[in-house]
Amino acid sequence: MQGWLHKTRLRLKAIFHREALDRDLEEEVAFHLSMREEKISCGGIDREEAAYAARRQFGNTTSLKERTREMWTLISLEGLLQDIRFGARKLRKSPGFTFIAVVTLALGIGANTAIFSLIHTVMLKNLPVANPIELYRLGEGTNCCVLDGFQGNFGIFSYTLYKQLQANTPEFSEMAAFSGGLNFLSVRRAGGVQQAEPHIGEFVSGNYFSTFGLGPYAGRLLSPSDDQPDATPVAVMSYRIWREHFSLDPSVIGASFLVNGNPVTIVGVTPPAFFGETLRRDPPDFWIPLADEPLLHPEGSLLTHPELHWLYIIGRIKPGASPDQVQARVTVEVQQWLTTEGQVPENFRGEIPKQHVTLSPAGGGVARLRANYADGLRLLAAASGLVLLIACANVANLLLAQGTAQRAQTIMRVALGAPRARLIRQSLTEGLMLGLLGGAAGLAVAYAGTQIILSLAFRGARYVPIDTAPSLPVLAFAALLSVLTTVIFAAAPAWIGSKADAGEALRGSQRSIREGSSLPQKSLIILQAALSLVLLAGAGLLTESLRNLEHQRFGFETEGRLIVKIDPALAGYTVDRLDALYRTLRERLHQIPGVQSVSLSLYSPMSDNNWSSGVSIEGRPPRPNPGDFDGASWLRVSPDYFETVGTRLVRGRFLDERDTPGSRHVAVINETFARKYFPDADPLGKHFGLGDAPHARDYEIVGVVGDAKYADARDEAYPTFFRPLLQMEKFKDQADQSSETRSNWIHDIELRVAGRPQNLQPLIRETLANIDPNMPVVDMLTFDEQVSRNFNQDRLMARLAGIFGLLALALACIGLYGVLAYNVARRTQEIGIRMALGAARSGILRMVLREALLLAALGVAIGIPSALATNHLLTSMLFGLKATNPIILSTVAAMLLLVAMAAASLPAYKASAVDPMVALRHE
Repeated sequence: MQGWLHKTRLRLKAIFHREALDRDLEEEVAFHLSMREEKISCGGIDREEAAYAARRQFGNTTSLKERTREMWTLISLEGLLQDIRFGARKLRKSPGFTFIAVVTLALGIGANTAIFSLIHTVMLKNLPVANPIELYRLGEGTNCCVLDGFQGNFGIFSYTLYKQLQANTPEFSEMAAFSGGLNFLSVRRAGGVQQAEPHIGEFVSGNYFSTFGLGPYAGRLLSPSDDQPDATPVAVMSYRIWREHFSLDPSVIGASFLVNGNPVTIVGVTPPAFFGETLRRDPPDFWIPLADEPLLHPEGSLLTHPELHWLYIIGRIKPGASPDQVQARVTVEVQQWLTTEGQVPENFRGEIPKQHVTLSPAGGGVARLRANYADGLRLLAAASGLVLLIACANVANLLLAQGTAQRAQTIMRVALGAPRARLIRQSLTEGLMLGLLGGAAGLAVAYAGTQIILSLAFRGARYVPIDTAPSLPVLAFAALLSVLTTVIFAAAPAWIGSKADAGEALRGSQRSIREGSSLPQKSLIILQAALSLVLLAGAGLLTESLRNLEHQRFGFETEGRLIVKIDPALAGYTVDRLDALYRTLRERLHQIPGVQSVSLSLYSPMSDNNWSSGVSIEGRPPRPNPGDFDGASWLRVSPDYFETVGTRLVRGRFLDERDTPGSRHVAVINETFARKYFPDADPLGKHFGLGDAPHARDYEIVGVVGDAKYADARDEAYPTFFRPLLQMEKFKDQADQSSETRSNWIHDIELRVAGRPQNLQPLIRETLANIDPNMPVVDMLTFDEQVSRNFNQDRLMARLAGIFGLLALALACIGLYGVLAYNVARRTQEIGIRMALGAARSGILRMVLREALLLAALGVAIGIPSALATNHLLTSMLFGLKATNPIILSTVAAMLLLVAMAAASLPAYKASAVDPMVALRHE
């Protein structure tokens, strides 16, 4: 114990009194040398020879002092500080080497950190709420937005079913419901003269915020008393809207706003970090009680329809409750509700036992982005990992070349007694410094990269609640990655550099020093070439797939078209007022100079919307299995719709001015509908309808149009039919009648214009504001842009894969150039001898180029089977081509070989320009 205390005191003294200890050590070494010298000289030996013999017997004093100092310090702290100072001096004296190494590592670490930042936010991070581990969702998936009938695995619920579950599931301390889809709202401050603005709202239960354990930033949040039919309409505003639109004005709290024309009081503001229960683009600006849904949506209210499922449910489970037992209980409750109150027809009751509910952890909220982007993020993480490996290989090559250039110095240090462990530690310390510098620079790359990724992934979004600034987990990841890269790229050069033979120092000539780093350098170049080919092949496939998606035949024309998003329901329009409004819209917009045609529709092609239902065909027998039914997509359109969007007429006629609410009910079908339901007959004049057989004569087919893609660009066109606006049928089922009524409110205006569509946007906004200032323009964009937004994820994957591939190719090219340039410099004397013996300059040129081509060819030979093995992971992401596309693989291989030849051209030229006389004197 006393010995340990003595050592500890000595080590602490070494930290604060180092100079005194150094003097004591010098004096002690000098004392021992003098004693030995005195002892030897007593034997009659000359004083000078005695001093020399004493030093030989005593050993290497420098090594002895070094070992003694290491015993003084805590865990060789002094040696570590010396290594850091030495490494910093080396990096400072080699600015070119340091710059290239840091930039290379910054690109690799930055790319990986940017991807991890998104993975952490989208897939790992919990909601900013209290005790997120206690939250569970009833159901899974992202069914949206209104469903009726069976779901199999229930994930969306009606209001009455939610109340039933809330009242009969005591294992939850709180259970909140919220609408599966968001709603556009028309909002303006009461008493103001400004035009109403479009905002996004979410209907939630009164205990929504208490379920998440949230408190208000200002004012108060919703409570169960607000979620009552007779309660005063209230809303909670997001902090972002309060800051950006109202400049944190405290008078907003308690103020009255007109929401869809109805007075609503703003009672509070959410915490700044809260964006809702779902991470998504354009999260809610306002949260409104479920009880106010009929007030704001009087014509298409969902609240009182037990058969319409439109709510997600999240609950806070009590401590000690078993999720598996709660899941079984909820499943039984849903089955009992379907049996007693679900309005299930008798012939479908056999399906009730098949319905169930999955209880899923909801600490991260509703995993909408996770479901959409998980596969893509994993693929990008793998691609960025390959880029990092290539970057590490490049830096390892640089360190090998540097170590070889300083090999004579290393050998001299070994001869003077430097232990191998110390040399390895010193090299690793230098590598760690490079890694940390690269990691620090990589954070800047990651910040910029994250912003680029978000702009590609969420093109057209007003706001995405993802912070691009590095968080603590991201900083920790970058630091860990920096250390790991050090191990990867610095370990091998450190080991090779430490294997020096002290005997070589006696030969005194660098010509005789064996070069042990050539094979590792060439191996790294081959690895870089192979990995680059894998990345380039994947990027080529994704880029070609994106091109196929964007340039396919959609069945409509996008050039010179403009889409205007509106919602008359936000301005309080009822069904009886819609006809006059629609006529006014078409007339006034058509009068704008440059507008060639105008049409209105429930939704437009590729607008992320699709209405579908079962259909009954006159004369077609019903399906024998109750679970089977004939179905089709459908939408309502105005006259001039097909002419405006550019869909061709195949037979019959388009819908036109004669198709009024009071005229015979007609429909136009697409070619797929005709092939599916009238394969051997002329569809013109035939009848069909929505729903069951009693409606089989509701619509008469008057025309057939070409197929057009409305929802899924990767699939064939759905069977689709088109109905005139405001031609309405009567249905016994309340859900069917509600859907029939809601379908008459348009959401899109299509305009075919002369010139650039963007030039007309100010006039269109002004015209719409003059028609009704309470009807806001939700969005306005070109038809090209609307279609393009459907490919955000494909574009993200293709662009980033392309960037990673080109970056990998550039790094491999730089690495190849460095190795060849180093080899040429090392073989200068050999080249001079060859030329002195008669070798032609062209032969020297071919020798260097042949070496480069061989390395690249070996990389291609390894890379092609590797690419074929990994490209199958992209199969689900490709459109219009196979993962084994030979053209892309051969093109990428040829590109890699050409770039390799280009990288080798300068070293080859320098080799061929060597002067033999100068080379023979080269050391």
